[in-house]
Amino acid sequence: MEVIFLGTSSMVPTKDRNQTSVLVKCRNYDILIDCGEGTQRQMKIKKISPHRIKRILLSHWHGDHTLGLAGLMQTLGMTEYQGVLEIYGPKGTKKHIKALHDAFYFEQKLQLKIKECKTGKIFSDDDYEIYSAELDHGTVPCIGFSIQAKDKRRIKVATVKKLGIPEGPLLGKLQQGNSIVHKGKKIFPNDVTYIVKGKKLAYVTDTGVCDGAYKLANDADVLISEATFKTELEEKSRKAKHLTAKQAAQLASKSNVKQLIITHFSQRYKSTTEMEEDAKDYFKNVRAAFDFLKIKV
Repeated sequence: MEVIFLGTSSMVPTKDRNQTSVLVKCRNYDILIDCGEGTQRQMKIKKISPHRIKRILLSHWHGDHTLGLAGLMQTLGMTEYQGVLEIYGPKGTKKHIKALHDAFYFEQKLQLKIKECKTGKIFSDDDYEIYSAELDHGTVPCIGFSIQAKDKRRIKVATVKKLGIPEGPLLGKLQQGNSIVHKGKKIFPNDVTYIVKGKKLAYVTDTGVCDGAYKLANDADVLISEATFKTELEEKSRKAKHLTAKQAAQLASKSNVKQLIITHFSQRYKSTTEMEEDAKDYFKNVRAAFDFLKIKV
């Protein structure tokens, strides 16, 4: 997976930071997580085609996470988007999507599949599984997500050549975890293949410290977490149901996370360096996101 941060601000965009949005580029399609105001323009700047987006994951319906959705839907509808666009969000998502259609004239309506999510698996295909978990954003229904690449069985090329197994159906069966018979000898998958463990990406935003955040972050290779405020504003953060840089770092530390990327910064901070340094007091492998940052998972 490749992750591109399209927006790293919180409620109010700044001259350097767009509202929240993250694009996850998978092998056969893209996944968009949240869609703040200006997301389309950010994609245009980086020459990212919206037509690869097959799934949109919405954490909640505050404007800084959804104001760009109507425009994106309009663009896709007007440019002959192929297939069904799947939208996953918290309770109330179907009502909000209907309200968008009531509010604006969409000359071409997309085919949509809308799923309201709580906690559990929400999607699976041959390559990925997506999970959601309920977060604590006060009275506003809010969920986070994790995207888990499935384990893959790879061929031990040197061993296969030594045994003289030809390319084709026999190798295919071994990669699927099935035994074969070759030249009168039974060959087991573990003899000629090995498992590559799939990577896990977690996304937690607009929440107080809660069980759902820990469930999503557990053993993540990369955790994307809000760090709306510095530690010195922890009381303000608690009342607003947001995480400080310290709390994001503690979440990563207690959850066996390999790398933490903090984002969703309050507009009061001109530089994110101070947020990164704040978080590093509690978790060393942390980086402050900026608009158009790319990382590999």
